[in-house]
Formats: sequence, C-alpha cells, structure tokens
Amino acid sequence: MTRTAGSFGERTEAALREAAVALMARHGYEAVSMRRLAAEIGLQAAALYKYFPAKEDLLFTLMREHMEALIAAWQAADPGGADQTRRLAAFVENHIVFHVERRHATHVSNMELRSLSPARLTAILRLRSSYEKELRQILREGAARGGFAIDDPALTAMAIIQMITGVIVWFRPDEKLSVAEVAEKYHRMTMRLVGARAPAEAG
Repeated sequence: MTRTAGSFGERTEAALREAAVALMARHGYEAVSMRRLAAEIGLQAAALYKYFPAKEDLLFTLMREHMEALIAAWQAADPGGADQTRRLAAFVENHIVFHVERRHATHVSNMELRSLSPARLTAILRLRSSYEKELRQILREGAARGGFAIDDPALTAMAIIQMITGVIVWFRPDEKLSVAEVAEKYHRMTMRLVGARAPAEAG
C-alpha cells in the first residue's frame, strides 16, 4: 500500500504533541524530558529533535497553538452586532466549552508561562491580551449602552476570565451537569456580575 508522503511524520508529531500535553499537565514541564516523551510514543529521543530542536520549542508551540485556536474559536462563535448581552453569552459558552475539551492543554498554558524565555513569554502574553481585549470591548460597549452596570471593564474582564476558566478545575464529564448546563449557569452568574439579567430572567 502506498503511504502518503509525510503522513508518518505528521502522525508522529501529532502523537508527540498529545503525549507532551498529557505528561506536562500531569507532572510539570521541568519533570518531562525529551527522552521520556520519546519513550511515551515509542521512539528514540534523537528522533524527536527533528520536530523540535529544544524542549522549549515544543512548549512554546503548544502554548501558541492553544491560544491561536482559542482566538479562532471565538471568531467563529462571535455573533457580532450591537447586542452585547448576546455576545457575552456566546463568549462565556465558547470559552467554557473550548477549555473543557482541552483540559490538559489549558493547564499547561496557564501553569507553564514561567518556563518560557522572555521573548516567547511576551509573544504568548500578546495573544492572551488580544483574546481578552475582545471581552473588554464587549463589556465597555455594553456599559456604554446602559446594558451593563460596571465601573471597571478591565478588572471585570479579568474576574470573568478567571471564573470561567476555573471550570476545568472541578468539572468532569460524569458530573450531574452537562457542559451546556455548566455554561448556562456560568452565563447567569456572569450576567449578575455585570449588573445585567440573563434573557430568561428578563421581563
């Protein structure tokens, strides 16, 4: 059977990334060597360096792609328009679903910023700021239109991000609540935080 050129390398790199995320989430970046990663996917350590010349290259790639995927997911989910309550609901739901589906990657992205060199840390923080800017804009516009009662959109945005990211700490697929139900309950909490009412509570 003819093998598609590059397909083995692509599968190997995908397996490497998956193993790296799982091991780093469980044991921490410093405790996971390239040799250990190689053993996890059944390769010699030297073979991994053609994909990532250094372990930090791998970490940076994982963190950058995580943030790029999050930004892309929000761009696809953003309903747009002037209804900032609707946009905030979409932001909360997208953020929770995205992070629950990528629990290990989220843990690595949040906990291993300390392991990046200054230049790479700056690059990741810029991506995070770009994403969080979307939420700050929703809050500012909602407040300007009288839909939200908040004094400090930037601080409120940080509080919301911390709250909705924290779902991954406790949520498990076998819990009584589904992801959709969790997103709805957090949406209602967010509405109260910004001084608005969820649509079902209005009227």
